[in-house]
Amino acid sequence: MSWVGRRLPRLEDPALLTGQGRFVADRAEGALAMAFVRSPLAAGTLTEIEVPPIEAPDSFVFTAADLAGVGAIEAILNRPDYKRVPQPILARNRVVFAGQPVAIALARSRAAAEDLAEQVFADIEPDEPILTFADALADGARAVHPEAPGNVLVEGQLRGEGVDAAFEGAAAIVDVELRSERQSAMPLEARGGVAAFDAGSGRVTLYASVQMPHMLRTGLADVLGIPESDLRVVAPDVGGGFGQKMSLFPEYVALVWAARHLKRNVAWIEDRRENFLGASHARDQRFRAKAAFDSDGRILALDADLLSNVGAFSCYPVTCGVEPLMAFAELPGPYRIAHYAVRSRGVTTNTAMMAPYRGVSRPMLTLTMEQLMDRAARQLGLDPLDIRRRNLICEFPHTSPTGLVHDAGSYVEAMDAAARVADLEDFRQRQTRARAAGRYLGVGVSVFSERSGYGTPAFAARMMEIVPGYETVDCEMDPSGRVTLAIGASPHGQGLKTALAQLAADRLGVTPEDVRVVSGDTDATPYGWGTFASRSMVIAGGASQMASDKVADKLRIAAAQVLECAPDDIELGDGLAKVQGANRTMRIAEIARALHHKSHLFADLTAGLKEQAFYDPAGTFSNACHIAEVEVEPATGGVRVDRFIVVEDAGRLINPLIADGQIAGGVAQGIANALYEELVYDEHGTLLTTSLADYAVPTAFEIPPIDIHHMETISPATVTKAKGLGEGGTIGAPAAVIGAINDALTPFAVAINTMPATPDRVWQALRDARDKAA
Repeated sequence: MSWVGRRLPRLEDPALLTGQGRFVADRAEGALAMAFVRSPLAAGTLTEIEVPPIEAPDSFVFTAADLAGVGAIEAILNRPDYKRVPQPILARNRVVFAGQPVAIALARSRAAAEDLAEQVFADIEPDEPILTFADALADGARAVHPEAPGNVLVEGQLRGEGVDAAFEGAAAIVDVELRSERQSAMPLEARGGVAAFDAGSGRVTLYASVQMPHMLRTGLADVLGIPESDLRVVAPDVGGGFGQKMSLFPEYVALVWAARHLKRNVAWIEDRRENFLGASHARDQRFRAKAAFDSDGRILALDADLLSNVGAFSCYPVTCGVEPLMAFAELPGPYRIAHYAVRSRGVTTNTAMMAPYRGVSRPMLTLTMEQLMDRAARQLGLDPLDIRRRNLICEFPHTSPTGLVHDAGSYVEAMDAAARVADLEDFRQRQTRARAAGRYLGVGVSVFSERSGYGTPAFAARMMEIVPGYETVDCEMDPSGRVTLAIGASPHGQGLKTALAQLAADRLGVTPEDVRVVSGDTDATPYGWGTFASRSMVIAGGASQMASDKVADKLRIAAAQVLECAPDDIELGDGLAKVQGANRTMRIAEIARALHHKSHLFADLTAGLKEQAFYDPAGTFSNACHIAEVEVEPATGGVRVDRFIVVEDAGRLINPLIADGQIAGGVAQGIANALYEELVYDEHGTLLTTSLADYAVPTAFEIPPIDIHHMETISPATVTKAKGLGEGGTIGAPAAVIGAINDALTPFAVAINTMPATPDRVWQALRDARDKAA
């Protein structure tokens, strides 16, 4: 029986559920505590830092002047339109966002370090902050950075032939202007690290809550000017990341520097307020788009102007180009677009740095395309599903206007399946009855593709100085027959270790419990790129399968020699090597012991059972359809999501239980994007939402049951036949919810164009419509 495809409980869970997990803060005991002095102003000249007299033992304050020889963090794109903006570890001459570190304080306890930090005074001459797109792009606007006059850090432009002619001949032109406000990834565990100094070797081991430990080590070594061999990075149990923990932050550089400088263990554990202030933010985009349609509802052309507020700095290593360039390349989504024009800009402001957050631009580009479809359907008098059917990609492979190749998928089929589950005819009858009773129900449809599992070809196309993508896996079977997979990916809650164990168990004829997956330790794993972008099951999974196959081949050769048959006649399963068609078997553990301890008997094989595999695919597209039902209360603007349906096609599912969990979690974050979560700055650039009393995170009460269904399109683009799905829930849910709200508000001739659709925004839109009608 195959282990792949079974709904196994996660092997990682027992330790976590019984309090046996080891997180960064669990390692902080005995270390000096570090606290950061942060700028209270969004923009200004730093004229002086006043440090109080320090009398307490083991207490220190350091400023940028003390960090001699320490470089800046600099994320690089080799594009002529990209402006390089170095990020100092501690502000030296000027500050560019409220929350930027200007000094560090260390003491024996966290409370003492925070008390010391409060006594440090940063004298800053304020500048008028640049906070919005209008501020940044105004004629003569002050430059946030002298390196970037005009405040655009990256820009992509494309204008295909035939766009203008298509609009001139269109039967209908539909335009939208949509806004996604600023969010936080808000992992349950905030950032943090413990830098442990080893006096014997001079090495530092950094235990950090991160997603890319190898990349973090490279960045730290480069900025500190030390060889990577002097630094070990370990990601222990990590309480969520969602993209925020991909980047190299100044706090980690300061932490390792302090440990090396003081030759002491140093810990920094971030609290929620600090996370909101100083960690990366996400979203904050404005998309304007117009589409030309013929009289049958087919898209003739798409023209878009896309703005992404990338904040004060460019995130390392993926750069601030990740949001605007992904929007540029992937806006057409699952639709056939013959003529495409786009301008996409990353705009710098005096706000916290932007970095990837689950979905990365695709929630907004999906909302844009789905709103164009809904509004075109209304304008042309077509059914919303019919207009999608006429435009969805249905022949594969399909090449998009920007050159992306969509492998085999089920875009139309997934939408039709979701529509059957939703029973839209029955919904329209319920909607009519509800309206007669003064209640306003709505339904929204979101069809999208999710680019996943892409390796170096995709990142190289962005002209990144550091090109991530591939993965390497070491597979080793010890003399007892137990297996260890050492992976460069760095899972942090996705259930990847269980899924990889299932994959390897099938190839090697053992059980998942016999497979140990080692990750997140730069001393114990091959160089890899961590876990992000729905990549791990495809790329780390592919490398794991390939490495396991190499070990399995060796087992077959050895077993065939002992059992006197051809290697192709050996079948591995149930812990045995079996001769097909004969009653001859041998325990796999016996073969493993023989290859380790009696290698001289196997002249054609190297001793032991350790193999390595490398995988670097071009990528694959999964796809899904989401349908949301909502009820809107016009008197208050409140929105309740009553039903949520997902039909997902992610190819071969290694563990459907884990896949369902990934989808459900993503949908919850997508609903949060649509209705609740928003980071708000005031006109001075001061963040107002610095606690969970102000930043509205949905609870289980606000999230409806999620009805998940799967389809399976097998694609040759991935060796495991699996596709990524980790971001899909977050990508599709906002468009479905906003579409449902707008459907509910049809009697009022109101459309919501901004996320989150908070009660005050919905109520204000209804009031504006009433005032206009009057």
